[in-house]
Amino acid sequence: MSILRLALMLYPFGAGAMAVNLFFASLIGSWVGWPVLTPVQSVLGGLVLGVPATWAFARHIRRLMAQAET
Repeated sequence: MSILRLALMLYPFGAGAMAVNLFFASLIGSWVGWPVLTPVQSVLGGLVLGVPATWAFARHIRRLMAQAET
């Protein structure tokens, strides 16, 4: 399985995870006076940040698959 195909299959999960993490990070940032992101802003940020995070995770999974095959 190629890294691109694996990344495309995992992208919805990666984008969702990044959106949740971004939202909770903004809540923690509110303790020091930073603004809290709205859920829509968090989802849009998750869609953007999900691309490199999912790509890195797919590369890691593919490396583990190759290692398991040997």
